Amino acid sequence: MYKSKKILTAIIFITIVAIVGLWNVDFSNGYLMVSELKSNSENYIGDKVDTMGTIKNGTLNNTPESTNFVLKDAENNSYQIYIEYTGDLPANLAEGKNVSLSGTMINDKKIKANEIVMGCPSKYKEKTSN
Repeated sequence: MYKSKKILTAIIFITIVAIVGLWNVDFSNGYLMVSELKSNSENYIGDKVDTMGTIKNGTLNNTPESTNFVLKDAENNSYQIYIEYTGDLPANLAEGKNVSLSGTMINDKKIKANEIVMGCPSKYKEKTSN
């Protein structure tokens, strides 16, 4: 009887430690589609987000202060979001290219990016951040 109580206590302790230890662990893949961000923007405004898509042709604008462009959803071009970025640019940043980025979702129409990676998340070619 004494041995079974010790075993039960140990199991309960291990379970509690596991639950507490995993409480804030993010098990998601991390990258959201533009369509997900736009469809549920109220869940992401003010938060750090990671997304990916294609730079829409005719929207890439480089100024001394910032770089701006419209990011199209990789699967549904009708979903688009405005991106503002103020860091060093990847050498091959161009319209029509796929990018992954991280930043803060300012509102339902804009992300202020702090990192841009050319290509999809699994194929990091050139990474920059400010």
